[in-house]
Amino acid sequence: MAFSLSTVSSPKTLLPSSGFLRSPPQTRLRPFSARPIPGSKTRFSHHPLSVSIGLHRRQPVKMAAATGSKQLTVFDSEEELAVSLAKYTAELSDKFTRERGAFTVVLSGGSLIKALRKLTESPYLDSVEWSKWHIFWVDERVVKKDHPDSNYKLALDGFLSKVLIPPNQIYAINDTLPPEGAADDYEARLKQLVWDHVIKVVPTSGLPRFDIMLLGMGPDGHVASLFPGHPLLKETQKWVTHITDSPKPPPERITFTFPVINASAYVAMVVTGSGKAGAVHKALSGGENTGYTDRLPVEMVELEQGEFTWFTDKAAVSMLNEKDTSL
Repeated sequence: MAFSLSTVSSPKTLLPSSGFLRSPPQTRLRPFSARPIPGSKTRFSHHPLSVSIGLHRRQPVKMAAATGSKQLTVFDSEEELAVSLAKYTAELSDKFTRERGAFTVVLSGGSLIKALRKLTESPYLDSVEWSKWHIFWVDERVVKKDHPDSNYKLALDGFLSKVLIPPNQIYAINDTLPPEGAADDYEARLKQLVWDHVIKVVPTSGLPRFDIMLLGMGPDGHVASLFPGHPLLKETQKWVTHITDSPKPPPERITFTFPVINASAYVAMVVTGSGKAGAVHKALSGGENTGYTDRLPVEMVELEQGEFTWFTDKAAVSMLNEKDTSL
């Protein structure tokens, strides 16, 4: 499906129609209903049946059944990306805390935590209702919480220790259990929180509907601990499952499955650096002339009724060109 491009104020923007950098005109190349994410350079949407929404709208979003929207935003630098990501997340926090008194946030590991650093600064440190946040992990390494490989420790050191989220609203895994037990325990806790009305539920499927998932992507296109070619890509019954043969160490992990990821209301996919340009090219070009034969896990993130936004820098989209405007 084709992307639609809307340019926003930008000194230099990567235009897929040209394949090089230039100062874009303030125009749209295709009809597209969208509001710019503050600080973004370009924006795309790939679902003709969906509506790309702005974050200033306080009413429930109405979308066609079983569809979501996808957008691509490109920033001149990682610093600009971090500034915009903080504003985006803070506005969603305000939206959901106003609507239902809670904000359910799913984190990943890796460079994502560094990208959230602006939330720990003014004005967000004082203006965000941190007491309403509930923190989860899309995946976790089955190690002790103080282990260097722990996603919990990464988030604690780089983000959670700097904001005032109640400790009992930060849901780390039980690190005393083996992988399968840790996955089952985490799923049971999610179901209890659905029962307690902390996590919303999708009425048609019974799946948890998290307000936002803040995700990253590996150079191989993996998301969470769902790796290319792994049997877990096909898991549809469990909310949380385990892996003992991760191709990336450590081998033992737990992870959300795609049905849960794809039930989210919002997903922000944060991808920076030239090392991930090949996977971005594959994901946004449908795989033509990239050397990949199977869909990457990141391509399998297809929200049923939600909004998926890529937050990228120029290096991450450096392999895109005129032909790379469809999924």
